[in-house]
Amino acid sequence: MSLFPRPILVNGATHSAQQFRMLVRDLARGAEGVTQGDDLKITQRSTPGAGVSVSDGSGVVRGRFNTFQGSYAACNIGTADVPIASTGGSARSDMVILRVEDPEYEGTLNPVTDQIAYFQVISNVSSSATAIPDGRTGIALARIDIPSSTSTITNAMITDLRKIANPRKDRRLWTQSPTADSALIGSSTTYSYFSTAAGWNIAVPDWATTVRIRVDVCPIRFSVQDFFGNLRATLGASLTLQATGLDDNQGTVVRKIPAICADTLTVPSAYRGTTQMLRAQANGNAGNAGRINVATSTTLIADVEFEEAPR
Repeated sequence: MSLFPRPILVNGATHSAQQFRMLVRDLARGAEGVTQGDDLKITQRSTPGAGVSVSDGSGVVRGRFNTFQGSYAACNIGTADVPIASTGGSARSDMVILRVEDPEYEGTLNPVTDQIAYFQVISNVSSSATAIPDGRTGIALARIDIPSSTSTITNAMITDLRKIANPRKDRRLWTQSPTADSALIGSSTTYSYFSTAAGWNIAVPDWATTVRIRVDVCPIRFSVQDFFGNLRATLGASLTLQATGLDDNQGTVVRKIPAICADTLTVPSAYRGTTQMLRAQANGNAGNAGRINVATSTTLIADVEFEEAPR
């Protein structure tokens, strides 16, 4: 039978486990990994010892035996302890994975009495391994690089290998047109905000770990003399975009030139779930004689994309 005759969910019908696994695969868009950035994270025990702790969370594991095996949804509530064997005279790397062993496809576990999903340690993997080294059904969580003659696992030995199945993203475009010309910038190497460009209050998602920002100032008004300086932007009190050089040598004539600055930044944990101000600023290099400002004919554009990654 090539087509499931009763789609999920039809009242009064029965559905196979495979049909539900295919539903999980479809809803996960064929991806696998943990669900959110802090799910199933491997850390040292609260009192470091011969094992690691797995945080609570959930994930999706894609079946490896054929395309239509589908995917498994697994969840860990609370903290799980995973023992790690001590090393002898040589260093060793172990990999901790979330394993699914479905007796419909492999092994002899009994789903009524046995754990079909469990945390497994693959011992003696390559010290550079980032993926499960064979074809077993599972997702990699961490690699533990253990020195010789060691029985206590610490966070320094743990390399996070988790991937998010479908990372959340949030991208928005913000615009602003000043209602008056700003004060002139360029007499100091200290950065100043364009006085009439108030910036944007950016809501930072509580899951965000990375932000990509592009700020366009179009155009900047150049005047007085040749101008040499920089354009950048700040997000909150601690994040600063890489500066873009403003290098102009057109003399005393007033001219209007567009400029862009952009960067990819790590979102501090203190920013998550808060609102932070994004604002463009500029300065002049030492010895600069020119001046710049934004005018009522200027448009400022901010393209802001937040993305989720394991944390």
